[in-house]
Amino acid sequence: MKVVDGNTACSMMAYKLSDISFIYPITPSSPMASNIDNMNNKDIKNIFNDNVNVYEMQSEAGAIGMVHGLLQNGVLATTYTASQGLLLMIPNMYKIAGELLPCVINVAARTVATHALSIMGDHSDIYSTRPTGFAIFSSSSVQQVMDLTGVSYLSSIKGRIPFVNFFDGFRTSHEYNKINVIDNEIFKELLDYKALENFRKNSLDIDNPTTRGTNQGDMVYFEAVEARNKYYEKLPDIVNDYMEKINKKINTNYKPFNYYGDKNAKKVIVAMGSVCETVKEVIKEEKGLGLIEVHLYRPFSSKYFLNVLPKSVRKIAVLDRTKEAASNGEPLYLDVVEIIKKHNLKIEVVGGRYGLSSKNTTKNDIDAVYKYLDNKILKTFTIGINDDVNNISLTPTTRNFKNTSKEILIYGYGSDGMVTTSKNILTLIGEKTPSYVQGYFEYDSKKSGGVTKSHLRFSKEVINSPYYVTNPYMVVCSKDTYLKKYDVLNNIKENNVAL
Repeated sequence: MKVVDGNTACSMMAYKLSDISFIYPITPSSPMASNIDNMNNKDIKNIFNDNVNVYEMQSEAGAIGMVHGLLQNGVLATTYTASQGLLLMIPNMYKIAGELLPCVINVAARTVATHALSIMGDHSDIYSTRPTGFAIFSSSSVQQVMDLTGVSYLSSIKGRIPFVNFFDGFRTSHEYNKINVIDNEIFKELLDYKALENFRKNSLDIDNPTTRGTNQGDMVYFEAVEARNKYYEKLPDIVNDYMEKINKKINTNYKPFNYYGDKNAKKVIVAMGSVCETVKEVIKEEKGLGLIEVHLYRPFSSKYFLNVLPKSVRKIAVLDRTKEAASNGEPLYLDVVEIIKKHNLKIEVVGGRYGLSSKNTTKNDIDAVYKYLDNKILKTFTIGINDDVNNISLTPTTRNFKNTSKEILIYGYGSDGMVTTSKNILTLIGEKTPSYVQGYFEYDSKKSGGVTKSHLRFSKEVINSPYYVTNPYMVVCSKDTYLKKYDVLNNIKENNVAL
């Protein structure tokens, strides 16, 4: 087992199944490209027994342009990005999808700047790519990033549909966790070599001339667009097939949609991303609750969604990590409503927003959602904030949840070394002892020179708690002025340690 963050887990898997990478750095995805470069420098080989080079371009538009060009030449090119960087790739994404070129864009999902810039995470950048034709694939934890990134590459090669493979920026991308690492040999066995050979043969070749990039009008354009439907119809089955094969190899139970909780649940939350881990912690402690965790968001498969939806369900809360102004509802909510209405199910569906720009979402926030579903009248809501303007936010419950982890909170000053020290502590304890570890690092927008908080957990059990430390037994503060500015000792356990 190794202690790594989500970016490292993704890049380790991407390296195995890529030929080349083109990037332009953007927070919080930049470490993925750095990791690829480091593996190349260490002469690590991918499953084709080659090294993977990284080339930095002058913008994200240049990076995806080079990816597109290499895909036309039968090369498995990939990139890593987030936020506005992903938006700059959208024109080429339409082309790549339209040309049925297998490709994976790995995204540490981050807020798209609106009234202000934010380096923090939500799903606004991911949702902006919905019309491009890319499949959209989500992981909820560092272990899932390790397990599922390869599924996006394998499925893209076999299904000819390009993928956005994403996980939550900072919350998962920079979270340290102790995980199992997948061996190269698994992907060598699972790769569809015939599909790969067809992709390679489809490259532009002066000895086998072909016409591409034509200008089409009303005679054939519509027909060509509709002809691609069959590829999208097959893709959920392809993804599910690879998930089942991965499950057999590493003893997991991944599906396009995973259900957790009571088999006879009446109240269910539907969500994707790291918040799913918080929901799982809540439903462990109460009967009658459930969660549908979305992995394959595009294509959104009615078949696989209904396969896991308990027949007992009467109310669903869909949690979206974005805000689409002027819409009748957020994207995931609208997809779920469409399925429920289409199949005439007697289930009430309500939408809620959470976690914009990495706003903390706790177990008490999730508990409030389940309690809200008991109301007779349900309206769109928010959690994690105190909204005194629209008055639609839910008040967190005061319920005490079990906590089996030992928690440490470390206050630092950006670039003073406290975050690196915290990572070293986690790595040493995680890899040199039987203990499981988790670390999340809270930054402000100034990065260097700003306040940092390192949230550390240690336990004998696997830790998936994607929210801030709530009850530390030890608090460390590296700057004495913080004692006057912040409530540093808030919630520290009695008779414990302040350093």
